[in-house]
Amino acid sequence: MAKTTQYTEDNIRSLDWKEHIRMRPGMYIGKLGDGSSPDDGIYILIKEVLDNSVDEFVMGAGKTIDIVVKENTVTIRDYGRGIPLGKVVDVVSKMNTGGKYDSKAFKKSVGLNGVGTKAVNALSSYFKVQSIRDNQTKIAEFEIGELISDEAPTASSSRKGTKVTFIPDTGIFKKYKFRNEYIEKMIRNYVYLNKGLTIVFNGEKFTSENGLKDLLSEEITEDAMQYPIIHIMDEDIEVAMTHSKMQYSESYHSFVNGQNTTQGGTHQTAFRAAIVKTIRDFFGKNYDASDIRKSIVSAISIKVMEPVFESQTKTKLGSTEMGGDLPSVNVFINDFIRTKLDNYLHRNPDVANSILHKIVQAEKERKDLSGIRKLARERAKKVSLHNKKLRDCRVHLGDMKKEARLDSTLFITEGDSASGSITKSRDVKTQAVFSLRGKPLNSYGKTKKIVYENEEFNLLQAALNIEDGIENLRYNNIVIATDADVDGMHIRLLLITFFLQFFPELIKEGHLYILETPLFRARDKRQTFYCYSETEKKDAIKKLKGKPEITRFKGLGEISPNEFKYFIGDDIRLDPVMLDKTVSIADMLEFYMGKNTAERQEFIIENLKVEVDLIDED
Repeated sequence: MAKTTQYTEDNIRSLDWKEHIRMRPGMYIGKLGDGSSPDDGIYILIKEVLDNSVDEFVMGAGKTIDIVVKENTVTIRDYGRGIPLGKVVDVVSKMNTGGKYDSKAFKKSVGLNGVGTKAVNALSSYFKVQSIRDNQTKIAEFEIGELISDEAPTASSSRKGTKVTFIPDTGIFKKYKFRNEYIEKMIRNYVYLNKGLTIVFNGEKFTSENGLKDLLSEEITEDAMQYPIIHIMDEDIEVAMTHSKMQYSESYHSFVNGQNTTQGGTHQTAFRAAIVKTIRDFFGKNYDASDIRKSIVSAISIKVMEPVFESQTKTKLGSTEMGGDLPSVNVFINDFIRTKLDNYLHRNPDVANSILHKIVQAEKERKDLSGIRKLARERAKKVSLHNKKLRDCRVHLGDMKKEARLDSTLFITEGDSASGSITKSRDVKTQAVFSLRGKPLNSYGKTKKIVYENEEFNLLQAALNIEDGIENLRYNNIVIATDADVDGMHIRLLLITFFLQFFPELIKEGHLYILETPLFRARDKRQTFYCYSETEKKDAIKKLKGKPEITRFKGLGEISPNEFKYFIGDDIRLDPVMLDKTVSIADMLEFYMGKNTAERQEFIIENLKVEVDLIDED
């Protein structure tokens, strides 16, 4: 029988505000990460501070926000009203303290729980807040949430507002790196939702004149649109939508009170249903919902009184009511779409005809594919979870809920040795492995039919659960894990082509990555270094004594499971696959996978020259 532990008053302790945040950071900022994913904690820290500055703009105070990110230091300066000087310290270090509890002052703001800047403070190795108002300024500084400097107010001639500087704590966020692309996307969303707001990021200005219409124009090129963007709005709601000629699945950008609800929620569900109902009523025909919404690219923003989100990171709306005298979220959105979209289609018959053409085309394709889809599903059910093709993670076994995949990862590997190493090394709770058989087919220019006819693509689609779009995507991170040689690079390119061709939103929403694995192992009797480049190898050799043993890893299968666990654990290096917003997907696929051999050959030669020059310099 186990020995009974004494249970006395000494076992009871209370954590202060910063200890609780640091002990349970996931409760406040979601996953930690290293900056390779747009929802990693370091970006949530920026968002929490930025939300306050945007709320000042919404209240009519300050039209410009300055953001500077230099290495690991973030500075955000707004020109709003400034924090009341007597409350500067309390606002950033006392839980349940803030101005947003007064609904008259912040009727429809983003953050209502008074936690945001406290979390940033507690999770930063250094945090400084400065408020300027009434010709005075006050500064307070913290280290890991501990107040180290609390200056008395002094005279100031600077413009009023608030300035926050922080450095995320490397004890919490290990080996992190800010990626400007993710910060820029966040900033673009803020300006799309707040016409008249200017955000200056590292010297570059971001602003928007047309709101969500600008967002979609950034998302989809004009030649890829089935028809010009429909842009409709009213008090507390704005919608932009079109259909794509290029993609197959649905794409939604949804926002509540300026917050990007990446997991959707009640408003997005209502929006999808309202589009179907309005289109059916307009054409007087009960079209299948999937045919109406196929290839839709859209954005919706609503403003709700004191919204309820399903987590502190506010990525999914749970509220069913708009608040005040307004009806429910469902009724409000349905009434708006029924009226505004119906009126728009009556006034723009060319757009209505284009939508009808798209629906009829989708209906024909669905019916043509119905037989093969059924056979493909049956084939996938037989093999996907019960053989060596997919080694699933425990978080998914018997659970298809979206919440279950937030921290889950699927590694896509090629060959038995590589998949075997990863399978033996992985965290079985959250990491799954999908093993390819040989090189994938080049899917460029192919129709969706090829996804069902090709066993590898069909089973991969089934493993990801994306046949009808990525809303029920089973894994938050999809990681291509191939050898760092010519064949491995080719497999990467073919897989990226597949996702770009049929599921581009996976890449647009930051789900696709390349696994970085070491090229060399350098060691002596005392130390071992894993090196990801020639430069790292040379640095490691300098640190080792004597004549170190150098091993060149030719493939993933050569790395033992005992070593592999280090490369897919806490220190995993993921290189996100990102799209260049200046190049269309169609043009990119044509260049890399089309028949423009001469231009592509010249591109490869030029880039090889650059790579050789860099190696020579090292």
